[in-house]
Amino acid sequence: MSTWPNTADELIATQEALAAAAHPPLWQPPADPIVAGCFACLPRGLSGAGAAGDPVWAGAAEYRGRHCIGSADVRDTARGRYEPGLLALRVGPALEAAVRALPQAADVLMVDATGYDHPRRAGLAVHIGAVLRMPTVGVTHRTLLAAGDWPPDERSAASPLLLDGEVVGYWLRTRAGSRPVVIHAGWRTDAATAVRVVLSVVRHRTPTPLREARRVARVARARDGR
Repeated sequence: MSTWPNTADELIATQEALAAAAHPPLWQPPADPIVAGCFACLPRGLSGAGAAGDPVWAGAAEYRGRHCIGSADVRDTARGRYEPGLLALRVGPALEAAVRALPQAADVLMVDATGYDHPRRAGLAVHIGAVLRMPTVGVTHRTLLAAGDWPPDERSAASPLLLDGEVVGYWLRTRAGSRPVVIHAGWRTDAATAVRVVLSVVRHRTPTPLREARRVARVARARDGR
């Protein structure tokens, strides 16, 4: 898979094909992985679902341990309005371009998107992994369809999120006293591996590579006066 759909119908068909396809074996994390994050933002003050043609700024950053070893940003345009489950139509191509612009190939990618917590089990965290052929982890602030109780209020506490009886992610408490984040299994990762990856690079509520990617995207937007 090397291209992104241009319409909602095309994206739904792609997601259904991704869910039905045989996936590669699960990724086995190396001892000292390069962990990247990517994040996309739209113009300030944009309300509602937006529309095709909206500008999109995407940032990416990669870390080895606590050290940032590279970052990149791109500007693109959305291919559609926002609809739950169809986020790839708005920001998928921009995120791919930002990740490909990083100076080194990362071992795993964090995405501000769901994975298998999705109507067709193929959220953007899964989709972009298939496009890039890179293991992925989704990190969001809320679930899409999955349900589960919050974990205890202590760092590293996790509780499973179920969709149709399957564990598709975890609530994870990255900081005591803060609302937990949702960690999603993605392309070539299961939910438990996703949690381990996040805990290896988290110093704030949001994992560091994703936090820096968000900053890079917002700086790019400000540079364009938007």
